[in-house]
Amino acid sequence: MAHTTLNGAPSARQKVQQNLLIGALGVVYGDIGTSPLYTVRQCFTDVGGVSEAAVFGILSLISWALFIVVTLKYVIVIMRAGNRGEGGILALTALALRASGRQSRAHALILSAGLIGAALFYGDGVITPAISVLSAVEGLKVATPLFEPYVIPITIALLVVLFLAQRGGTAQIGGLFGPVMALWFIVIAALGVQGITGAPRVLLALNPYYGLSFFVSDPWRGFLLLGAVVLAVTGAEALYADLGHFGKKPIQSAWLYFVLPALALNYLAQGAAVLGNPALIKHPFYLMYPDWALLPMVLLAAAATIIASQAVITGAYSVTRQAIQLGLIPRLAIRHTSETQEGQIYIPRANTAMLIGVLLLVAIFRTSNALASAYGIAVTTTMVVDGILGFLVIWKLWGWRPLAAAALMGPLVLVDATFLSANLLKIVDGAWAPLALGAAIVLLVLTWRRGTALLMSKTRQNEVPFDSLVASLQKRPPHIVPGTAIFLTSDPSSAPTALLHNLKHNRILHEHNVILTIRTADTPRVPDDERVSMIQVSPHFAKVEIAFGFMETPNIPRALAIARKQGWRFDIMSTSFFLSRRALKPAAQSGMPRWQDRLFIALAKSASDATDFFQIPTGRVVEIGTQVTI
Repeated sequence: MAHTTLNGAPSARQKVQQNLLIGALGVVYGDIGTSPLYTVRQCFTDVGGVSEAAVFGILSLISWALFIVVTLKYVIVIMRAGNRGEGGILALTALALRASGRQSRAHALILSAGLIGAALFYGDGVITPAISVLSAVEGLKVATPLFEPYVIPITIALLVVLFLAQRGGTAQIGGLFGPVMALWFIVIAALGVQGITGAPRVLLALNPYYGLSFFVSDPWRGFLLLGAVVLAVTGAEALYADLGHFGKKPIQSAWLYFVLPALALNYLAQGAAVLGNPALIKHPFYLMYPDWALLPMVLLAAAATIIASQAVITGAYSVTRQAIQLGLIPRLAIRHTSETQEGQIYIPRANTAMLIGVLLLVAIFRTSNALASAYGIAVTTTMVVDGILGFLVIWKLWGWRPLAAAALMGPLVLVDATFLSANLLKIVDGAWAPLALGAAIVLLVLTWRRGTALLMSKTRQNEVPFDSLVASLQKRPPHIVPGTAIFLTSDPSSAPTALLHNLKHNRILHEHNVILTIRTADTPRVPDDERVSMIQVSPHFAKVEIAFGFMETPNIPRALAIARKQGWRFDIMSTSFFLSRRALKPAAQSGMPRWQDRLFIALAKSASDATDFFQIPTGRVVEIGTQVTI
């Protein structure tokens, strides 16, 4: 079917696809698109010298890493594993959990793998702004040594401005990202063509023979080199993570027809430049350009790296919201920064934590060369987890035979595992940083989940079965007052604590009482016709369950408006929301060490207020406090 108008102009559908493709260039490919700034230089640093065999081996390994890891694994295979149009490590985890059925042990293993991958995604999210902006600003000292003392201060200033600007949202400047990154790829591709023209034999490096022969001639050095080669594919997970924002086709088209050729040409040109002048290994990306182009390239690189950082920060917000919805971390305040784009959000505490982490990394490592040692391990671990979960999805959900699924994903996971093994050797040199950050996040999640389970178990000891309470109230009804009372609870089989306290102390019962439960679905979003389910238990009581997807921000009033269509009539101005607020104190024996008790209590205190999180009108909320030891 043609998609052009009669006069040859693009159709509306074509314009949408073009806009999505340009948008994907700005958001999806910022990270991997700025990798040429430091990848080749780090490879030669690890090799320890320049030779024709080293140049051809490095370029061959980089090229085939782009072909195998990014193109084959992510663009062709993993991109097909969409969770109702959404992607990313937690969306893939939800698919794998669905594929595993009801096996509790398998659920625990899959959730653990997804948790580790998500935790290290934050490591990537902290390192990317640090290394990207720092590597771009370092171009100033390439132009003149006079700028060297100012590299760190300028980097810190740019990063602080970037993170402070998050509170305003990216909706207004988001339209600039795509064109700027398009210009970036056009420029590095054009200069790549010019560089290759001077040494066309460098095209031979596309032959995988040179990468293999480099390994055969010096296996240990070749293995170490992989720890730097993987820098060329950092950002590959973003292709899948942003599936829901742009769709599969624009992301695939942007990579195959635009980004991959530009990156390949630029990497080959850097190799050609080093072959002609080995002294350029100090900074091959900048030194291969003529003097007149150096300063404009530094400015363009700075813009591109800021965009790359912005994309990673936005991705971290998205993962944080998913983690909150899945109950992995406490509720955090989420602010929407756009009235039209639901995905434009800002999470203040996550933003502050990331800024602190980024500034610490810049202060500790001080150069992009040193940061490169810390970069790869977070990325490769996430890629290994993606591969394993992808195998489960292909086998269980797609219905492939186990051997066929293993034949497809096994070699890809092996490649990722090899990259991971090479990066494990860099723990002392800096890889400890993302591992430490990931371990801290895993500890927080495990503490939160364990503490929540213990708290629920202790609370249930004093709870009354809901059905028994309703039967008792029907026999001996208390004083009935007009209006509607909504009681939030996570367990509708037990009477909410706020309801019991209202009966005990106020000795009244509202004319209409709703036991409201919020459920997080294993899908990104829930259709409105599946949002609300209602059961009328008695003339005075009803049970309502509201479902939200893990990519959605809960909004109870909006969801209750949907319930009107199902026959529930109520006036929000005569409705009271009863919430329980627990004051936690450590118990002598809780099932967790005392330090973990205190950590859980601190996490609980830091949680966002339920009224704000669920967007309940503050004037209609009644909070009833209880004290619980844990």
